[in-house]
Amino acid sequence: MSLAHGVLMFAAAFVAGGINSVAGGGTLITFPVLLWLGLDPKVANATSTVALWPGLFGGLFGFRREIVDSRSYLLWLGLTSVVGGGCGAWLLILTPSQTFARLVPYLILFATALFILQEPISRRLRLPQPSSSPTAARWWIGPILIQFFSSVYGGYFGAGNGILMLAALGLFGLTDIHRANGIKNFLGICINSIAVLAFALSGLVYWPNALLMTVGAVAGGYYGASAARRLRRVFVRRTVIIIGLVIGFLMLWRLS
Repeated sequence: MSLAHGVLMFAAAFVAGGINSVAGGGTLITFPVLLWLGLDPKVANATSTVALWPGLFGGLFGFRREIVDSRSYLLWLGLTSVVGGGCGAWLLILTPSQTFARLVPYLILFATALFILQEPISRRLRLPQPSSSPTAARWWIGPILIQFFSSVYGGYFGAGNGILMLAALGLFGLTDIHRANGIKNFLGICINSIAVLAFALSGLVYWPNALLMTVGAVAGGYYGASAARRLRRVFVRRTVIIIGLVIGFLMLWRLS
């Protein structure tokens, strides 16, 4: 690892950590940088997942008060997320590198599309739903299946997965966006923890890069958040969307 590459990875992780703290989408920064540095796409994906994983706990801590009365959600959806995340990680491990490389542009564009839909989904969750109470859930198979497949996607690639989880929680009747975000953060930890374990055991993680970027992401989440919050949130989101679209279409063009 050269000094220039190390500085670039640390900077990318720092920016991703700050972005994750205010808008999400940090994977759309770290993953392409690792690809550009020459890592195998599967290794880049696993390394990026490990690098950004510790920052998820800070997001959960920030919403700890909102989820104290959500034990049913946390138990059943947490178990669903662990199973789905494990399946997604297992699928990535089994996917040939050449196949995954061809999927990467579509995964990035799909994640960017999810990011574009984040605000409409959040507004939908804020709408009053008289048939639901804050503590009651409509336990039916549809939302749980959505969460399962969302978790599979999260374990496989993961960028933009939070938007899918918010959609599933909306189908359960959650009207409090802060509570939904808290539960979403917990489920994200469930998904990524099992994925990190699977990637580590399979040898997919390039640890020198992962450890350096972990430090950058944690620092970015702590220090970069204050700087990012000085910017308008919509500016941060649009920047991530533009980056995702440009990278996705460039990679798609290279495949053609």
